[in-house]
Amino acid sequence: MAARRPQADTHPTTSAPATGEELVERARALQPWLRAQAERGEADRAVSPAVVDALADAGVFRLLTPRRLGGQETGLRTLMEVSEVLGEADGSTAWTAVSVAVTNRLACRFPERAQDEVFGADPHARVTGTTAPTGIGRRVPGGWAVTGRWSHNSAAPYATWAVVGALLQDGAGTATYRALVLVPASEIVREDTWHTVGMRGTARHTLIARDIMVPDHRVLSVPAAAGGSRPPSGRPNGLPPALPLGLAPMLSACLVGPLLGLGNAALAAVREAATHEPVPSTVHGGPAGSVGVQIQLAEAALQLRTARLHAYDAVDRIDRGSVDHAERARVRAQAGHAAQHVLTAVDTLLNVRGADAFADTDPLQRIWRDAGIAARHAGLVPAVGYEVYGKALLGIEEPVGLVI
Repeated sequence: MAARRPQADTHPTTSAPATGEELVERARALQPWLRAQAERGEADRAVSPAVVDALADAGVFRLLTPRRLGGQETGLRTLMEVSEVLGEADGSTAWTAVSVAVTNRLACRFPERAQDEVFGADPHARVTGTTAPTGIGRRVPGGWAVTGRWSHNSAAPYATWAVVGALLQDGAGTATYRALVLVPASEIVREDTWHTVGMRGTARHTLIARDIMVPDHRVLSVPAAAGGSRPPSGRPNGLPPALPLGLAPMLSACLVGPLLGLGNAALAAVREAATHEPVPSTVHGGPAGSVGVQIQLAEAALQLRTARLHAYDAVDRIDRGSVDHAERARVRAQAGHAAQHVLTAVDTLLNVRGADAFADTDPLQRIWRDAGIAARHAGLVPAVGYEVYGKALLGIEEPVGLVI
């Protein structure tokens, strides 16, 4: 008989398809429990199995998965709303949720046979991965023998499959074809290399493979994925018509949701403190009476509002489908721009709170660390996004890596 979960780990459970509003409310119902779990996740450097179960029960990992595969088949706006709510409780939990939901969706870009292998027997499958082409594939009968080492795979301890990048060799042994390969997690070695000051609970481990066999139907062209085309297969891949889109802007835009939640949590914490704590070295009995505090709170709130407007505009553009080159470039820039506004808001709120914010027991210090790490993800680097968008505005077609 399975061991009964301790009372401290119990959580609300739900399953079955739901509306976007219902999915957001499921996430909101988890907030108090997730806040209580956050310290444990940071100490263990991985959100707990109970948290993973709770997210699975709420349907979060399946938000973007087609219904035919047991998913919710929502748009990116719903994922943004859910991850923002989760981020208000714990940044690592929100990041884990987004990472798995998005990578599950990426697995649905492969041919239908591969999709069925991942989700057919396990609708609750969890896919981790990275698009960085740090693997090499050589041709073998029926597929490719892939060797590589891939860093920063979120939620790796709980993954059942992985999507990783590889350079496939031609007949002469030259790596000429950039691809994504889909492999069972059981065939990959996982190394715990995630030792950071923030987002500790995301367990972004390194995956290692040596000559694992990947059949042809589990290989996807990166140019095809980045450009939004369907997999090179004569069979439909099960996605609704609006879902094909550029890979990079989708990944970048989705990462902003946890940051929005962290910013909201920071603002709420400082507003709460402002009602009962004095302002050091001033005549004010409490921060609420200080004009300086009032101004900084307003500035931070507007910074967060700006970030939110950009973030939701970006996912709404993608959800509408048919995003052309210029719009994909804009979405990529908006994601990084929004992340920077959240960082600015959090810094302003730390100034209001003062040195007390950095006490071990104060939630602001973890929010600050988590936001600092999350906003510096490669997909959110503002200079890259601005370059991509600036080139598009000027009609310059020079590519900037795999960015749109």
